[in-house]
Amino acid sequence: MPDFDYDLFVIGAGSGGTRAARVSAAHGARVAVAEEYRVGGTCVIRGCVPKKLLVYGAHFAEDLKDAQRFGWKVPDAPEFDWKCLTTNVFAEVDRINRAYTTTIESSGGEIIHQRATVSGPNEVTLADGTRKTASKILIAVGAHPMVPECPGHEYGITSNEAFHLDAVPKRILIAGAGYIANEFAGIFHQLGSHVILMNRSKEILRGYDLQIRDRLLQISMMKGLEFRFDATFQGIERGADGCLTVSMSNHEPVTVDAVMFATGRLPNTRGLGLESAGVEVDELGAIKVDDDNRSTCPSIFAVGDVTNRIQLTPIAIREGQAFADTQFGGKPTRVDYDCVPSAVFSHPPIGAVGMTEAEARQKLGSVRVYSSDFRPMKNVLANRDERALYKMVCDGETDRVVGIHMIGPDCPEIIQAAAVAVKAGLTKAQFDACVALHPTMAEELVLMK
Repeated sequence: MPDFDYDLFVIGAGSGGTRAARVSAAHGARVAVAEEYRVGGTCVIRGCVPKKLLVYGAHFAEDLKDAQRFGWKVPDAPEFDWKCLTTNVFAEVDRINRAYTTTIESSGGEIIHQRATVSGPNEVTLADGTRKTASKILIAVGAHPMVPECPGHEYGITSNEAFHLDAVPKRILIAGAGYIANEFAGIFHQLGSHVILMNRSKEILRGYDLQIRDRLLQISMMKGLEFRFDATFQGIERGADGCLTVSMSNHEPVTVDAVMFATGRLPNTRGLGLESAGVEVDELGAIKVDDDNRSTCPSIFAVGDVTNRIQLTPIAIREGQAFADTQFGGKPTRVDYDCVPSAVFSHPPIGAVGMTEAEARQKLGSVRVYSSDFRPMKNVLANRDERALYKMVCDGETDRVVGIHMIGPDCPEIIQAAAVAVKAGLTKAQFDACVALHPTMAEELVLMK
């Protein structure tokens, strides 16, 4: 057997790479992890975690206003301190970064704080020129925001930079209509920005159930968010006052204080040296892998967003765990990608699992749909007209629940438990047999007609 420096060399210390490294080391492998930025990856450092903390902060805008209806003497215009929020968010990010670092090191893994590139089937080259060898190499470098090519695109920001703004922009144009765009639209709107969402098609949140998407669009417009559909960038010009004028197709130009691109994410494979080992990538740069996360080079594997399968942190973690158990734990494991729950932390948030109504009708033919369209109790007393919508999609032949889709307060928390039921293949009758927990919003899951 060749004498390698390590049994496993991981490039990227995000959620997937960290899990793979920790578990592989626990199985007895000699492991090293190279990370050029900070341990924790996109989710911890500049993604899910800081974004969700901003969502919590933004929710207080409505909560403080609603509190007056519940008897609390709150000023009509409470003062908000952006710097206070972001400082506290960054402190929490630092804490989790340290925790991730400790997790790897305490399991016996070595962290190398440098960029690493592939220089052969069993070799990587560090930024300082040092070469390291490993029996297996795992690529877990994630993805980065895509920036449209248009004149003036350098004046825009992405979700990476949104956390580091000096202040909340008075006017912001957000390009895109996926979950990142809608989440930041809700955050900035709640914090006082005038938000314009610009999208090249007529749809928001492609892939989610149509009725749920339409409900979010209605609520967003009712709150004052603007939408520019069928719009593509023609150019961004910066004025002497620092304001940005955005020209787009099919619409008049708009002048804003900030432009944010949320138009998708691309795998971080450029300049990674994959060609030196015969690792194939697709047209977007994603590493092609089999069901065991193995690339076209037998000794090189990949997990997480760099494979562009499902760009979700829990998926990267599952893939990292499966890789480690399969390759070093003697427990061959593959990830099941069926019925993966997801959430959009918009205002209000969305939760979803399983097939949409359109998907079910196309795949199953016979479908029964049940729904509950209601005003949450808190909204009633707060004198807020915003309504929640729960939707259950069932196989018309077997009564099996094949999808649940929700929009309303706390839906991401509720959908996690509901996803277990959908994954288990429970029927509508079994949902109905469960006694409602009253008074809650979640009880609507067992009361839908």
